[in-house]
Amino acid sequence: MRITILTLLCFGTVLATAQDLKIDRTGNNPVEARFQPAGHIRMELCPGGIELLGSDEPVLRVSELSGGARVRLDVSGDQADLRLSSCPHSNFRVRIELPKSSALYVRMFAGQLDVRGITGDKNIELTFGQLNIDAGKSEDYASVDSSVSSGAIDASVFDVHKGGLFRSFDQTGPGKYRLHAHVGAGQIDLH
Repeated sequence: MRITILTLLCFGTVLATAQDLKIDRTGNNPVEARFQPAGHIRMELCPGGIELLGSDEPVLRVSELSGGARVRLDVSGDQADLRLSSCPHSNFRVRIELPKSSALYVRMFAGQLDVRGITGDKNIELTFGQLNIDAGKSEDYASVDSSVSSGAIDASVFDVHKGGLFRSFDQTGPGKYRLHAHVGAGQIDLH
């Protein structure tokens, strides 16, 4: 009897954490959902000032929204898809908190994107603007590639500083993570 109850409790816990969640909200603050550490998050972000912060909590939280921005969040197991749209055109700022071991895939048209405290893989592209990534230690990465079509790369953690047209660098190392950063026109800071 005890084994049956224990089995049912364990199975129920697995089902509860694996449930799908879909959120589509406009102007509500904050928007959050449980999200397991080491998951994969895909983000399509509108122009503005965006701050991505790693957290010890198993939560994906979008806060400090302003001006009727629309948040669409789909979570399924260890996968999440976050889309910010209909953002105001002047001084839009948002903070997105996520488990620090998450793997990121982020696309953003324009603005400033700050990434701090996230230790997982990072695949981030910005068409126009400033991309700031707290990369941690260079030895944490197996592969690093960074490029700008027009602008500058200041990657002090990798001892690389370049500016001008079509600048890039690639490095390999002993770590387990991958970092891909690209800006069409603007600047990349990896520190």
